[in-house]
Amino acid sequence: MSIGDLIRYERKRKGWTLSQLSRRTGVSKSYLSYLERNQKKNPSITIVKRLFIVLDIPLEKIMESDNTKENHFG
Repeated sequence: MSIGDLIRYERKRKGWTLSQLSRRTGVSKSYLSYLERNQKKNPSITIVKRLFIVLDIPLEKIMESDNTKENHFG
């Protein structure tokens, strides 16, 4: 599962819109949309960490996601 897929899944599970997640994280709605659609291939760890914390996703999942493992740690 990519970072974008995981973020979209958790956002929808919480019943939040992209606008709500954007307000809670300070990440632009357009950036979130690109990320969720896997059009942003190298998201910064800082932004991913912020999203994971707000969405209450364990940070260990960063290492498990396809995008991060391949692009930042592989």
